[in-house]
Amino acid sequence: MASSRVDLDGNPIKPITICMIGAGGFIGSHLCEKLMSETPHSVLALDVYNDKIKHLLEPHTLPWASRIQFHRLNIKHDSRLEGLIKMSDLTINLAAICTPADYNTRPLDTIYSNFIDALPVVKYCSENNKRLIHFSTCEVYGKTIGSFLPKDSPLRQDPAYYVLKEDESPCIFGSIEKQRWSYACAKQLIERLVYAEGAENGLEFTIVRPFNWIGPRMDFIPGIDGPSEGVPRVLACFSNNLLRGEPLKLVDGGQSQRTFVYIKDAIEAVLLMIENPARANGHIFNVGNPNNEVTVRQLAEMMTQVRGLSLIVCTY
Repeated sequence: MASSRVDLDGNPIKPITICMIGAGGFIGSHLCEKLMSETPHSVLALDVYNDKIKHLLEPHTLPWASRIQFHRLNIKHDSRLEGLIKMSDLTINLAAICTPADYNTRPLDTIYSNFIDALPVVKYCSENNKRLIHFSTCEVYGKTIGSFLPKDSPLRQDPAYYVLKEDESPCIFGSIEKQRWSYACAKQLIERLVYAEGAENGLEFTIVRPFNWIGPRMDFIPGIDGPSEGVPRVLACFSNNLLRGEPLKLVDGGQSQRTFVYIKDAIEAVLLMIENPARANGHIFNVGNPNNEVTVRQLAEMMTQVRGLSLIVCTY
């Protein structure tokens, strides 16, 4: 039962109110489901859209109906934001532009969404002594040394140059002209600001770095449940190509590596952070699975096999 939940130290978990910014998105919708079905906590769900959490809001006879409220707002310009944070014990910020296709085509929106728009959230949490869980990204690590070595360098064959070590590896980003890095740079800068608020002003914070979380409601298929001209993430791109019988598009032959984590498993980790503040405060958590690493080409091969087709690719 939710009422008998205990933390990792065996202490009873008291119900709290959570202000969840971006509750209507992929991660937020699954986190709301978990909180409603398995905990006594209440959620103030903030987002522009609620399509992915409508099943949690209606009908009003649902057993958790009194524990979740949806507030339609954009944190860019809504005076209600600070009041909702004040009403809560914990704020979780999930709001962000995080579709790779946007980083090149909408770099300003990407930077504003991931840095400028997050500033008031950090400020209000710090000034009102409210705990913050801020969602960042694995992309703050930048690129590996190996990926930036000349293609004819013998060092490119050394696996050691493709391993990132938290406190040792240099942080390598692309040049200013490469707008693809607008997302990673904005995310890293807001991480530094959150950390500084903790160091200087005592903000209780936890930073989460997701490593390619996947699952239902993650993305869209262009022209079916999303814009025809849209470009989703790799799993949805491959799914779209396979459904249409089109070749799978691989950048540089699909050499890039990814590690995927199923959303339900990832949410288990987030719930531990929520319910164990003494252990989580002041820490940064990388949530991924190092034993589930594949190249993009291997992913293409596996998805093609599941579909029962022969792999047809085009590279660029």
